Amino acid sequence: MTNSNRNIPADKELVQQVLDGNLHAYTLLIRHTERLVAQIVFKMISNPEDRKDIAQDIFLKIHRKLPTFSFQSKLSTWVAQVSYNTCLDYLRKKKLLLPGDGPEGNEADDDGWFVNKFFSGSPEVAVDTMIHKKELTAILKTAISKLPPVYHTLISLYHQEEMSYEEIGQITGLPDGTVKNYLFRARKMLKNELLVTYKKDDL
Repeated sequence: MTNSNRNIPADKELVQQVLDGNLHAYTLLIRHTERLVAQIVFKMISNPEDRKDIAQDIFLKIHRKLPTFSFQSKLSTWVAQVSYNTCLDYLRKKKLLLPGDGPEGNEADDDGWFVNKFFSGSPEVAVDTMIHKKELTAILKTAISKLPPVYHTLISLYHQEEMSYEEIGQITGLPDGTVKNYLFRARKMLKNELLVTYKKDDL
């Protein structure tokens, strides 16, 4: 851990500083949660211009609702909950709770995270002997972008952010069993998409 990380205030201290009007503390809060917010917005919202507006709206809501944060969860979990609900409200208003239109070109390049975690041990995808990791990662990113926004987000939170079922449930308001069921459906949809789009011998 770096010295700068040691100097980051704990959640309660940081929140209190923000509530006391400390602008530097609010800047810190944004800095340490912007990646998580971006992950959710990029997975749920396909229009780049809308993403910018929604991200700004999320941080305004975080600042406005911060006095209601009761520390019953981690601050990052609460921030993710605000982000998820804001995106969900947008999708409902636009009637866009359908599969996404395409991959997000500005996503961080996490080569191999799907390969190493998502399809670990899968006989259908013999990664090490049949295809390069970067190529498979690109294939998987294209396939996952076709999932419904909620499935897309759950996959990201579980596999990329490494959140537990309980944490994801707190963010989405879904019971643990529903989170597990949705993740199972998302994986099945991904597998079917890959097998339809690419010949099994190619994978």
